[in-house]
Amino acid sequence: MQLVVARVGRAHGLKGEVALDLRTDVPEERFAVGAALDTEPASAGPLTITGVRVHQERWLVSFAQVADRTAAEALRGVELVVEEDASDEEDAWYPHELQGLRAELEDGTVVGEVVALEHLPAHDVLVVREPLDAGAVRTLVPFVRAIVPVVDVAGGRVVLTPPGGLLARDAAAVVVDEPSVDPVETRDEGR
Repeated sequence: MQLVVARVGRAHGLKGEVALDLRTDVPEERFAVGAALDTEPASAGPLTITGVRVHQERWLVSFAQVADRTAAEALRGVELVVEEDASDEEDAWYPHELQGLRAELEDGTVVGEVVALEHLPAHDVLVVREPLDAGAVRTLVPFVRAIVPVVDVAGGRVVLTPPGGLLARDAAAVVVDEPSVDPVETRDEGR
């Protein structure tokens, strides 16, 4: 299975260095000098790492195939991928392991299906497709233990404990308090 370990970001400097948007917990292993990485799209690679450094908490890399800023800018958005088996960690999942899982509440009520995992700055979110009468809705569910306490890949499900209003199915039940308006007293002054 090909897994994304980084997405190429902006060019840095004039000599072809690029910033990486990491998708791995072990960048030291994935981005060692000499490592050859496949790409998506495949036509952009493979790319061989010739230099690695961390600058202001951003990983910057140089590739043998990229000689200048123009070539580096052309790589923006390219995904770096590696061949990987299923995760053997108890509390870690690859995006492909989560896709297609049934999303349900603690009482077993099915609310939808996990269609993707997105990496946002604060934390990852599960993208859940909720089938509603008006059509399917895409809902972002923070992938944190408080809201997703159970991930059962073998059982084909994730259990959600969402706060009220997080799911699209709850939208009709949301109560909006309108500020009370005091009636304006008017006087009839004989006009």
